[in-house]
Amino acid sequence: MRAIERLAALVSGIAGALASAATVLCLVLICWSVVARYLFGTPQPWIDKTAGWLVVALVLLGAPEAQRRFEHIGVDIAVRRIGPRLAWLSRLLGVVSVAVVAAILLDAGIEAVSFSRLVGLMTDVEGVPQWWIQLLLPIGAAVLLLVALVQALALLTGREPPYLPRGEEELPRDTLARGE
Repeated sequence: MRAIERLAALVSGIAGALASAATVLCLVLICWSVVARYLFGTPQPWIDKTAGWLVVALVLLGAPEAQRRFEHIGVDIAVRRIGPRLAWLSRLLGVVSVAVVAAILLDAGIEAVSFSRLVGLMTDVEGVPQWWIQLLLPIGAAVLLLVALVQALALLTGREPPYLPRGEEELPRDTLARGE
């Protein structure tokens, strides 16, 4: 069990690192685009498309690591108040829901890539096939599915997945952070 958790952590960590690189590259390209457009008067339309693809990459590749660390939006305070048995059930329901959505995205991504390759769809950027960009969907979904299944397996075997919030953490004292 620990080996598969380490594998999921490694794969989602690599995906997270790629998401971080996509974020930095997106920032650099947007800055370059602004400089080229307003200082040199030579807009670079391919940058807008590429930046959009990089945003897709950072979301799809960053989601598995956020799921693995339970850093997504959650209602931890409600889980803390419902008791241990219902808390376990709600956590299991949560990770199984993520696994189902990831499986649907994986299937849809494989179908989209297959179709785009079959008909030879190309992007607006010369020389870039559509399926290269669409490939991000099944890759991100597969990693997300792996992470969610590992978390579900841990819960079903009576173990706590790493990073599972226990609800014991105190809410931030800052009123803005608490949403007051």
